[in-house]
Amino acid sequence: MEFLVAGAIAVLTACGVYLSLRGRTFPVVLGLGLLSYAVNLFIVAMGRLQAGLPPLVTEGADGYADPLPQALVLTAIVIGFAATGLIIAVALALRATTGTDHVDGEEPSE
Repeated sequence: MEFLVAGAIAVLTACGVYLSLRGRTFPVVLGLGLLSYAVNLFIVAMGRLQAGLPPLVTEGADGYADPLPQALVLTAIVIGFAATGLIIAVALALRATTGTDHVDGEEPSE
């Protein structure tokens, strides 16, 4: 299970970095979204990948589910959604100002 989650985090991170380095604003927004998913999955994985544990500490329990990573991921989801909205608003303003969606503000010469 750990290898599967680590592989998913690696694939999300690689795709996010690749898309973030593109020249247009839409792939950059998608890349940042994938990077935020990778970070959220990493935070959840930091809280141990075990199933069937009780959410609270009880008598005779071997372990418990850690609620801190879950709270951090919920906070990260809200912050990621707000950041994505801000990036889209800035990209739309850039498009209205320059007339192009290239991140440098000018089309590359062919």
